[in-house]
Amino acid sequence: MNVQKAIDRKKLDEKTPLMPWFVQQFIDYKLPDLSPSTLLEYVRDYEQFFGWLRAEGLTKAEANGEVTLTDLETLRMEDVVGYRLHLTTRTEGTNSKITVSRKMSSLRSLFHYLSQIAEDENFYPLLKRNIMAKVEIKRIHKPKDTAAKLKGKILEEDELLEFIGYIAEGYGHDIEGNKQALYAYEQNKERDACIASLILNSGLRVSEVVNLNADDLDLNNKLVYVYRKGNNDETFKTPVYFREQSKDDLAHYLTLRYTRYRTPKREKALFVAVPNGQKEGKRMTKRAIQAMIIKYAKRFGKPYLTVHKLRHSFATDYYLQNDIYKTKEQLGHASTETTEVYAHLTDKTMSEAIERRVSGGS
Repeated sequence: MNVQKAIDRKKLDEKTPLMPWFVQQFIDYKLPDLSPSTLLEYVRDYEQFFGWLRAEGLTKAEANGEVTLTDLETLRMEDVVGYRLHLTTRTEGTNSKITVSRKMSSLRSLFHYLSQIAEDENFYPLLKRNIMAKVEIKRIHKPKDTAAKLKGKILEEDELLEFIGYIAEGYGHDIEGNKQALYAYEQNKERDACIASLILNSGLRVSEVVNLNADDLDLNNKLVYVYRKGNNDETFKTPVYFREQSKDDLAHYLTLRYTRYRTPKREKALFVAVPNGQKEGKRMTKRAIQAMIIKYAKRFGKPYLTVHKLRHSFATDYYLQNDIYKTKEQLGHASTETTEVYAHLTDKTMSEAIERRVSGGS
């Protein structure tokens, strides 16, 4: 099990017993099909919903685990509308439309399971009335809209190489007056440039980069083996190719991984950092990589650039030379629907991409 999944599985195991018995049953039902990370999001959504039911007096339960099936059966449409309003208008941490849509989808999944799949001892549905079946959840982010939001906020053409070069050298010139920042930069510039290079030359997700171990790397064949999102087979790692440029950057970083970061042999992580006050290299965190890319992006003049937008940058560049099916496979998308974004970003129409596939030009 990869690092993040292991952390999320532990949190899931801690939170699930605090849920009503029927939610625990639902989580068990979904466990073979969904990742611990996804199920943890479900449980957090249910925590919030049950907390709201209690606050509104729509249940007599004093704790989330005491909410009953009857409480759910007797909800009215006005209650569901009230909850959506709560999610969109509450003063602290207002949710985006996408987040509200996801939270409502979580509830629909639970209610569907209870009314259509789960049975009591007499073979009747656990939930006799499903209010959530009346709720229409519109698709929020269409590929064309996502592409429009990304325009001008990703790296294009020569900028991909320029950004890696800036991390490797240019940033140092910009901060030469700040000795402390310069020292930290000199320590980490090869590693940081290598991470940016790997994402910009393979399209890996940040979670996939974080979970990489040194022995997942096959430099000769320009491959890394990763746990791909949505694949719950804990024994299988998907081979993902990277471009030639990344091979040189990785080889250079590997010569420093052990010596500069004093990485012990028991540490399997490919990308490591020495935490403050400690002496040995440990696996870099997702947050550290995200913050690192933002730091360089601001100085580079691309303040909107994030680590996930590096993936978008690669994908757009890759799609210009390949069809939508190859791009889907390289990125590890579940369907070409997600990959459509890059058709809109590159102004290549979907029909062009599909024609190339049909005519065998791939």
